[in-house]
Amino acid sequence: MGFSPKQLGLSGLVVALSVSAGWAANSYIQELGTSSESTERRFSAVLPAAQEAIAQSIPAPSLPIDTNFIANAANRVGPSVVRIDASRSINSSDNPLDRRLFKRFFGEEGAPPQFPESPQLPERLEQGTGSGFIVSADGRLLTNAHVVEGADTVNVTLKDGRTFVGEVMGADPVTDVAVIKIEAKDLPVAPLGNTQALSPGQWAIAIGNPLGLDNTVTAGIISALNRSSTQVGISDKRVQFIQTDAAINPGNSGGPLLNAQGEVIGMNTAIRANAQGLGFAIPIETAKRISDELFANGEVQHPYLGIQMMNLNKELKESINKDPRMSVKIEADEGVIIVRVMPNTPAETAGLKNGDLIERINGVDVNDVNDVQSQVETGGLEKLLQVEVIRAGKPEKISVKPTTLPKILP
Repeated sequence: MGFSPKQLGLSGLVVALSVSAGWAANSYIQELGTSSESTERRFSAVLPAAQEAIAQSIPAPSLPIDTNFIANAANRVGPSVVRIDASRSINSSDNPLDRRLFKRFFGEEGAPPQFPESPQLPERLEQGTGSGFIVSADGRLLTNAHVVEGADTVNVTLKDGRTFVGEVMGADPVTDVAVIKIEAKDLPVAPLGNTQALSPGQWAIAIGNPLGLDNTVTAGIISALNRSSTQVGISDKRVQFIQTDAAINPGNSGGPLLNAQGEVIGMNTAIRANAQGLGFAIPIETAKRISDELFANGEVQHPYLGIQMMNLNKELKESINKDPRMSVKIEADEGVIIVRVMPNTPAETAGLKNGDLIERINGVDVNDVNDVQSQVETGGLEKLLQVEVIRAGKPEKISVKPTTLPKILP
């Protein structure tokens, strides 16, 4: 028969106390002889102290765990979670399959043949469903930009069944955040938390409308923090994602990710098509900052340098050193290296070059591509960034003034 460490520890304490009590009792017996009455009196004096010592050694019972905390969190936030039905009209001639077939026979540069006598192909309606959550009682909502991208009409359905026509006030594809306004009052508002004390292993609760199944609640844990957009598989975004194993499926996009207290800590946005049990959410601080700017200005302007960069490793180092187009020799084995400077960009104007190894921006050390993006984003627009690089083994300081990220990158 086995014993747990806790049981063994308690047993050891009892044995020690028993030996102590026995020794004390024996001393009393030797002193007083064999009088059973005296012995009993001496034991009666020793045993209460032993019992008190045992009681103090046993930890006080912890407070009972609220086994309904997931239900409580869902009940707290659920009324503020909405379903978003977006639709857009697409001409049948724009069918991607049609375009692929045309390219197969006529090539990329050709133009589709025109047949004036042919009737115009009818438009078809493309529909999609996502989620969102209410952030103000007067009808301001947050969702993903890809949920409402290109939508002609947006319908918002509340948990109580009411439906409103929503107006997209702005969308930022760089962070995948969009904002919607509906004409309503006294709406339930989702309480916003923060991610400052978030750590892997904590509870995560997702609410949304996966696969059209309204008000679905799933739970899991925070799996990791600060996942880069490249790691997630959407390298065109500028977000450090929260990773969770709470079930997130198509239709969950734009819905809230909650902590155990029922506070929104993120906005669910992405799943990996080739994986199971992996979901990603935009931290609520990022979503809130972008949404505030979208409500105020209808768009978000992101700073842009005009460089392509990679995290350096030994394999990349060897490849660069063998590439005659780089015209540099890299000595370091790690860091952030510029592999291309775009023409007619702030980086080119400032004098950044291929092969520069970025060490610091505005005095802050950068260890990977995400650090560089974060520092550029934090620096803002039209403000000089002090970029410290290693060029041909020597340190250089270069001042760069970012411009607005173009809608179409070169």
